[in-house]
Parts: sequence; structure tokens; C-alpha cells
Amino acid sequence: MSGDRLTEVLDATYDCLIRYGVRRTTVDDIAGAMNVSRSAVYQYVRGKDDAVRRLAERLHTRALERARRAASADAPPATRVRGVLEAKLRLVLDLSGDSPHTAELLDEKARLFGDICHGFTADLRTLLIRVFTEAGLGGADPAEEEADENRPAGPAAEPRPSGGPAADARRPPGGTGTVGPARAVGGAVDPAGAADMCIALVLGLESVPGGERLLRPAVDALLTGLLGDAGAAP
Repeated sequence: MSGDRLTEVLDATYDCLIRYGVRRTTVDDIAGAMNVSRSAVYQYVRGKDDAVRRLAERLHTRALERARRAASADAPPATRVRGVLEAKLRLVLDLSGDSPHTAELLDEKARLFGDICHGFTADLRTLLIRVFTEAGLGGADPAEEEADENRPAGPAAEPRPSGGPAADARRPPGGTGTVGPARAVGGAVDPAGAADMCIALVLGLESVPGGERLLRPAVDALLTGLLGDAGAAP
């Protein structure tokens, strides 16, 4: 499959979504935007639904790559966190700015690509948890450590939950089950809780006029509370 031709199909699909939206766009519209026949479009995608899904995947993948670079940068934790959140906000603002229709590509409830949107947010959460963990946020609760030390060994020990519906209920929303639930540790928020707060913050800014302008001061204020001096703007 020619990557260049597929790119042209997805670019044409995006142009059509700007004008018609997801529901009204057809393969004929995509073909017309490319000045090719319907059959030519079908050489690269299975149909309109496949084209739209591939387009959503491409957009979210690019944004995730930006977030990963930010999370892995040789920079203070606050800068890395802001970079991850900026990647999400930038995606939303770009799509919303081009057309109200293209903003449909952000709908986590959409049949065609909702799982892509949901997975993107879960991946950002994982990146943020890693940054906060590396920054030394939270830590073990001394009382819990003492309880663990005094816990009887062997078969008589109290079993820890390992699966089933109850364990699933404690997993983070959209998560992979590799990170525990958010909790306060010794009066501080743990990395998972901090990541959830950051995601909630950027979700709120997405719907606020001037959200991009407010991102930096809002994130700085949050991180100063979470990380102390490490959260101050560099």
C-alpha cells in the first residue's frame, strides 16, 4: 500500500469532514476531493468508516508522540507535565478551530473511533503517572508499611485482592490495570491522583475560551501545590 496515497486519502477525508461532518461524508465526497474515482479510494481504505477511523488514529498518534517527547525530555517535572497536557489541548484546539465537524473526532463515545480517543487519554495518564513518580511525588504510607510488616506470613496472611469485579472496580478509568487507584498518602496525593487532577484540569480548559492562554498559569498553580518548589515555573 502506498503510504503517500493513503495520506492523500486521509487528507481528503479531513477536508470533507470540515464541510460535511462524519455522518454526511461519503466515499464519493472523498473521491471528489482527490479528483479520483470511487474505486481508486477503495484501493487504500475499506470505505468511509475505515477512512475516518484511520484519520482519527493518525491525529491522536501524532499528539501522543508529542506528549511522549515532552514526558521524556531532559527537563524539570513541571515542564514535562505541561508538555504532556499541551499536546492534548493543542489537538483539541486545532480540531475545534478548523470546524465544529472535525471536533467530532474527539468524541470518546463515537462508534467509529471512541476507543482511540479513550485510549489516548489513558496513555496520557500513564505518561503523567510516570513523570510524577520520577519526581518523587507521594510515597509509601508509614502506617501501611508498619501494617504490612506486622501482617502474618504464610496461609494465615490476609489475602490481597488480585482479580475479579472488585479488583476491576479499583482500576483507573480507561487504565490497563497496572496502576493502583488514586489515594492520599501521608497527606499528599499519589502519582495516579496527581495525573487524574491534571487530566481533569486540561479537560476543563478545553471548553473555556482562551484555554490555551490559561494552561500555563493553571498548571503551574496545580504543580506548585503537588510538587512544591519543583512545580514552580522555571
